[in-house]
Amino acid sequence: MFVYLMGTLYMYYQAYAVDLVDLGDDQAGTPYIAELLVESNVTVQAETILSLFDTVPNLQVEDASGTFHTVTLFESVLSVECRISEDEYYCHCSDGYIWSNEVCYNFNCCNESACKHNVLTITPFCITKGQVHLSGTSTLNRTTWDSNKTEQLETAFRGLNGFEQLNITGLRLSNRTVDFEVDLSVKFEMSRLQGIVSTLEASLGAVFSINSVGMVTIESTEPSVPYMSESTLKCTFEEASSSSGWKITRMDECLPLYNGSVVKLDSSCATKEYKSCTSLTLHNLTSVWTGTYECEFSSGSIRHTATTELRVEPLPEDIVMTAKPVTVACSNRTANVTVDITATIYNDSNNYEVRWSYKGGNEMQSAADSLGYYFKVIISCKKTTEAHYVTVTFKNNKDQEKSARLKIPVIYEGDKFCEEDDLWPKTPGGDTVIKQTCPEGRVGYESRTCTGNKWQSVFSKCVSRHLFNLSRAAENFMTGQGATPEAAVAIFRGLRNSSMLHSNSSGRMADLTASIRILELMANASESNTLQNSVLPDFIHAASNMLDQTWDGGNNTSVIHDMSSNFLRSVEGLVKNIQINSEEGFITHNLALNLCPGGHCEVTMFNIMINMNKTSGLSKILGVKNLTDKLLNNFPDMVPSPILISASLENKEESFLQISLEFAKEQPNSGKPLCVFWNSTGRWSEEGCTAKRDTGNSTLCVCNHLTAFSALWFNSGKSPATLSKITTVGLSVSICSLIIFLMSQFLVWSAVVKTNLSYFYHTVLVNIAGFLLLANCSFLVSSMINLSKHPPWCVIVTVCKHLFFLATFCWMLCLSFVLVHHLIFVFNPLRKKVFTFLSSMVGYACPVFIVGFTYMYCKYSNQDYYDENCWLVFKKPLQGSLCSFLLPIGTITFTNLCCVVIVIVSLMKTPGPDSSKADHKETAKSILKVVFFMTPVFGLTWTTGLLLYTVDRNTLFFTIMDYSFCILNSFQGVFILLSGCFAEQKVREELLKLITVYSKRTHENIKQPPHA
Repeated sequence: MFVYLMGTLYMYYQAYAVDLVDLGDDQAGTPYIAELLVESNVTVQAETILSLFDTVPNLQVEDASGTFHTVTLFESVLSVECRISEDEYYCHCSDGYIWSNEVCYNFNCCNESACKHNVLTITPFCITKGQVHLSGTSTLNRTTWDSNKTEQLETAFRGLNGFEQLNITGLRLSNRTVDFEVDLSVKFEMSRLQGIVSTLEASLGAVFSINSVGMVTIESTEPSVPYMSESTLKCTFEEASSSSGWKITRMDECLPLYNGSVVKLDSSCATKEYKSCTSLTLHNLTSVWTGTYECEFSSGSIRHTATTELRVEPLPEDIVMTAKPVTVACSNRTANVTVDITATIYNDSNNYEVRWSYKGGNEMQSAADSLGYYFKVIISCKKTTEAHYVTVTFKNNKDQEKSARLKIPVIYEGDKFCEEDDLWPKTPGGDTVIKQTCPEGRVGYESRTCTGNKWQSVFSKCVSRHLFNLSRAAENFMTGQGATPEAAVAIFRGLRNSSMLHSNSSGRMADLTASIRILELMANASESNTLQNSVLPDFIHAASNMLDQTWDGGNNTSVIHDMSSNFLRSVEGLVKNIQINSEEGFITHNLALNLCPGGHCEVTMFNIMINMNKTSGLSKILGVKNLTDKLLNNFPDMVPSPILISASLENKEESFLQISLEFAKEQPNSGKPLCVFWNSTGRWSEEGCTAKRDTGNSTLCVCNHLTAFSALWFNSGKSPATLSKITTVGLSVSICSLIIFLMSQFLVWSAVVKTNLSYFYHTVLVNIAGFLLLANCSFLVSSMINLSKHPPWCVIVTVCKHLFFLATFCWMLCLSFVLVHHLIFVFNPLRKKVFTFLSSMVGYACPVFIVGFTYMYCKYSNQDYYDENCWLVFKKPLQGSLCSFLLPIGTITFTNLCCVVIVIVSLMKTPGPDSSKADHKETAKSILKVVFFMTPVFGLTWTTGLLLYTVDRNTLFFTIMDYSFCILNSFQGVFILLSGCFAEQKVREELLKLITVYSKRTHENIKQPPHA
């Protein structure tokens, strides 16, 4: 009797479809095994039996539940033949087949040997030969490799079914590390290979790592896909594994793939048959995604891999078009000018169909070489309103197209234009010229606009090559290519190093824009790929260094607004998504990060107290300096706090959340404060935030959500607008008045300075007027020009205002001392040498010392000397550089006030018994004169400014004092002119004499007849 067991039966696609509907996904595509038993006393040819299936179109298959399915046979193969004689069996596999693992490991019938056991109970008996390749590495702990160990290694791997050969491919590390390869013809169970490896590691004292090829099945949609299309790759493995992953290899570069903007990984596709599964979906594919894709499943030291090729039909990534000449200058209307156009695509050697067109007309072919594609166009000088442009179109093998356009500026006869300037060609008004060259070490382009017949400033997009490479790395990281923790650390470390370098003025903004773009890319990447705690120090320092740089957008403030908004959004996103493993915060010059695990959170950063009511979760609180002045301010009459606080809560949803922030005031202000947050539209918003308390020193804000917060105040340096106008007008009038005063003193000096006392008095007045003139000029410059974008000039103006106002008050102190000394020590007058020495020390040396000491102290103690208004900084009482101004002038003002009181008391001495009412009236007049004329000269009007720091800003009294201070002190020069010139009888008389003499001479010159 002969038994023929007929091999694996496959179904047509229709049969698979029936399985998907009837049997479910777990059984879809399962091959069926048919057994054919032939009882005969004669030899039956296998071919004869197989030919019977040709007459059977369909078979009915019954599953375990009793349901019948119709399947269609399309192939039948003889895989095993058995001869059974009573209890004796003799079976062998056909050519191209090998015993299955079940037969091998249960009956010791392995490879292609005959089997004398009853294997009829096992299905399948024989399986198709395959190709499984193992490549491994073994590192010995103590000894070196020798032939005995090779024999031991081969013996161990012979225990795998389908073993064919083992080869030693190399020895390394002083013969302690060996590389080997094993070829098998059948798949194996991972547990069996792991057992072999464990036995070898124990017996050899070695560590093994093994990669297999042929165990994993990889599927792809198609090997070649269109540009910007989508493709899905899928890998399956019969056994469970501990991890899975994908890699791409291109141009000798192997990069692991992670979730990103292009890459989407999914490991939830496992079934009962395939216990390990991973799929890779790629979106918006470009040519950089052409390469070899490898999937892997790992368990311990064993990796199972499979590879496939994927080609993305390319289109040029960047098309750079240039024209020669860059602009067309028409000398007459009848001329024609030929322009050579070049289109260059860098790092792209693919073949494209290239077409050109001029002004959207008929398309034409062009010449090409290794440097680019070329086209000639003839420009007519006949004047027209139509724009001249050339379009180039690239077409790939899948009929996809990509175009670029170049506008050719034309200067017609009589048009306005900008003359050639260095490397910038003659350009018609209203056009912008792009120069595709950058200084050495930079990548990008420069552009320049001609307005009318004047060139505008050069706009540079030339980025340092280091930042350009970092941008490319960040773009790849965001897409998912090579997005490893080590790559993230390298990107942020490179950004930190770059932020510490000082670019020249032309490249500073380009580098800053590129740096913010890198932050934005990494923030987007962190949404799908968690960043580890290791990137935090470099990230915080890099962001802080960016805020130390000069943000200069020229006349286009929207550029700064967009940059600062992108910066804030990126920094917030990174802080939120970085996985922080410690509770320690980070602090730099401009950024501070505090972490609050658990419940209630109470922290202080940059002198701002923050309280957050929460039940659990990790809260991240970020403080940012030097940013709010760069953000768009949609409350023009108010200025924000220089500190911005951003708060986020990690992995916890709170039903009720409240955060309170107490912002310290920088300067005196008026009006109701606003508590605001930076919303998603890029503006300040009050929604959900309330100002609960406002004092002279701080504002308490309470909000019911988490985001970036700040406080807005009316500031005397910027608002309200009425005060700004009063200040500008008052200072202008005062400057003119002080100039007139100094000129009048120069004219009458010899006539009025007759005694030491008059010398002392007029010397002090001239110094007061001179320093006040310089101070007012400095103040007017800083109020009319925004110097905050130019720190060096802002420092100079701040020092000038600080020095000149202090010197003015010091000379006022000299005047009060001279006056009191004259009243008290009538018979002991002050000598000129003593006066000169003391007044020089007080009026010149003291202000210089105070200003110099304050500046050096702030510089070396890392404190701010000036703010965005180019004035001294006020933090709180006795803190901040403004204290070095308030304390001296407060002391001097108080001293001068005492001197005025002494003068008034001396005038009010009780008259004699024979005094009349007229004497009392004269005394009252004298007192009024003293009060009226000496108050501005002694700086007593500044007492209103000192009171602003002690009065509640929300009261009417504060507003009155605010306007009083503004009016009295902005017009102080006028009062000095009145009191020191027109109120002084001798000065007034001398001026009248000079005017009279000048009038007479002019009159005589007019009457005198002309010479014959």
